[in-house]
Amino acid sequence: MRILVTGAAGVVGTEVAARLAAGTAGRTGPQIVHTARRAPGDTPVRWNIGSEPAPEALTGRPWDVIVHTAASTRWTMTRDEATDANIRTLRDVLGLAGPDTHVVHVSTAYVGGVRAPEDLRGAEFEGYRNGYEWSKARCEEIVTTEHRGPVTIVRPPLVMGRRGDGHIARFSGPYSLFPALVSGLAAVVVGDPGGFAEISPVDEVAEAIAAAALGPVPSAPRTEVIAAGPDSLRLDTLVRITCDTLNAFRAEHGVEPIAKPPTVSTDSWNRFFLPLAEQWLSPVQQQAVKLLAMFQSYTSMGEPFEPTRKVADPGGVLAASVRHWAESKPRQALSRPVPWTLINAA
Repeated sequence: MRILVTGAAGVVGTEVAARLAAGTAGRTGPQIVHTARRAPGDTPVRWNIGSEPAPEALTGRPWDVIVHTAASTRWTMTRDEATDANIRTLRDVLGLAGPDTHVVHVSTAYVGGVRAPEDLRGAEFEGYRNGYEWSKARCEEIVTTEHRGPVTIVRPPLVMGRRGDGHIARFSGPYSLFPALVSGLAAVVVGDPGGFAEISPVDEVAEAIAAAALGPVPSAPRTEVIAAGPDSLRLDTLVRITCDTLNAFRAEHGVEPIAKPPTVSTDSWNRFFLPLAEQWLSPVQQQAVKLLAMFQSYTSMGEPFEPTRKVADPGGVLAASVRHWAESKPRQALSRPVPWTLINAA
């Protein structure tokens, strides 16, 4: 069995590569090849997908399985940027697939679910929150309609560290909340305190992907949704666990605790506080406000996802992830919060 894994240096790809190696250890026959946009040597194979042809090492004959984890997950992408980063790269990867190749495509759970009107960013993204979601929805359509062979789509929610030790290859996405809390940039949390915040540990995401790659080939396109469902964290609980975990770390180092910020409804924020923030806050604070505004719709959903693979104890996953971040970034985790400053106040 020949398996190609794209994006092997990414958050999910790193874990998938390790999981596949463990799942095929001691077995004769499986050949696993990894690609990455930046690779110092021959392993993984360097391939800047979408910007250059596939290397000769990847061509010649179709693969039995292609696990496509490579993607840009930036919420700030324009439509053109998302097209280049995610849609064009998928088409290039599908060029290596034959009619019998099982394509395991990593998408996002936020392609589905309920989106509130205030979550949307204009007609450019056709009812999705941002370019990342829009491009992933388009990719699902492409892979299920244009690929002639079997397809499995894996939809994770916000990806956190491993369940046991919180380890993750790179801090991105939801990890932007942690430094914002300890620096004081997250002076308020915007959203519904009772809203759902779906997270999953990266090792369980990788387990679902590896199981699809090494398991029976589906006879029709299959979708795996990784989520806690009704047992998902609520926004208020997510913030409380995060602050409690950070404060436990700070107490161990003799540093004063941070305060749990108040929660402001999305409507009140957009109608009253945001216009004031845009007028009076510093450029750095305004940028933090914009980034956290994109994050808010992911952590106060009106309904949870319906999982095919259920995440147990998401609170424990979050606590382990926060702890690992603090131990990896002690200067940030132990910093002193700086209150918002009104730079134009007279």
